[in-house]
Amino acid sequence: MSKRKKIIVVGAGPVGAVAALACVQRGFAVTLIDAAAEVDTSPRAATTHPSTLEMIASLGIIDEFIKVGLVARYFDFWDQTQRELVARFDHNTLRDDTDFPFVVQTEQHKLVNIVLPILRGCPDVDVRFSTALTGMEQSADSVRATLQTAEGREVITADYMIGADGGRSTVRKMLEIEFEGYTWPERFLVLTTSFDFAAAIGCSYRSYISDPDQWGNLFKIAGDDQRGRWRAVFPVHADLSDESALAEDEAQTRLNRLLPREEPYTLLHRNLYRVHQRVAASFRKHRVFLAGDSGHVNNPIGGLGLNCGIHDALELADTLSEVGDFATSATLLDRYERRRRTLNIEFVQQQTVANKKRLEEKDPVARTQNLRELAQSAADPVRHRAFLMRSSLLQSVRSSKDIA
Repeated sequence: MSKRKKIIVVGAGPVGAVAALACVQRGFAVTLIDAAAEVDTSPRAATTHPSTLEMIASLGIIDEFIKVGLVARYFDFWDQTQRELVARFDHNTLRDDTDFPFVVQTEQHKLVNIVLPILRGCPDVDVRFSTALTGMEQSADSVRATLQTAEGREVITADYMIGADGGRSTVRKMLEIEFEGYTWPERFLVLTTSFDFAAAIGCSYRSYISDPDQWGNLFKIAGDDQRGRWRAVFPVHADLSDESALAEDEAQTRLNRLLPREEPYTLLHRNLYRVHQRVAASFRKHRVFLAGDSGHVNNPIGGLGLNCGIHDALELADTLSEVGDFATSATLLDRYERRRRTLNIEFVQQQTVANKKRLEEKDPVARTQNLRELAQSAADPVRHRAFLMRSSLLQSVRSSKDIA
């Protein structure tokens, strides 16, 4: 490698891959490592908001990214008890605020698969799978990482390290940074089906379903075959076993609650996972930084977690590119935490918790008021735009620039 400043990125998921590409484009030499043998293709985040599309465009990969996904202009809120549409929001309302007045439904592994070939074609970039971080030391002028590979133990050094290695982050644990927050008592069940809900009930590609007994999320993704499929997300109460929650009859019962059918739904995938609302006590310790799920996790209602992680990646790449002498740059480096941790708490944590509470509200008076407010927001142009500016994280991105 050359005399460029070096960065080790731990975690080759979407946040790590984007962080690596952004840093390369800003003149850094990058080593990207992941303990897994290959890219994780399990169903994960899929909604990419206008604010994030702007950032993907800045990396030069927006056309390819849109090509492998579905463009979704609208999203809905439905009242399951009445089986009626409460509010439909139109991202085209933001046409004067962004070049991307829509979301793109693109599975997160597709973003990684777009970025990795670019990285592998760049000089001063080393992409390594089946490579685990097993140790880390920091000195005044470097980060020293101990790696375990198929060939054995290896030690490499760099100027900085970015931990983008997920909610169970090895980097965060090595730094002994607390992951503050809580875990929701219920688990989330994800069912993927080939049934076309849009054709059947006229819903948008993203629909949030309010129900005091069993709320739901329903959204369409492209699939690797680009033929389209639908994911449905439901809460699973603590008293139901994992085996029962994943059973065929349980899956059919839940989908039939959304839309009763005589024929069984064809299920392509099912998954059950725990959900957390947590934020790391610090996003930086000396020369090592946290980004994405290693620094913050939240429930998926609203599709904000991955988007916020990509925002971390771009903010961090920009911050590191501004650093001259490390010893005199503490204020600049700490700005990354001031911006990203603050905005995650004020926008993402608050909004995702509010989204969940809105859908699961049991008190009939409060529930009626929530749905009425959604309908009024959708009907009023000023409130409509304000709602979208916040839900798309455009307001978050704009607000970050005010934090010095």
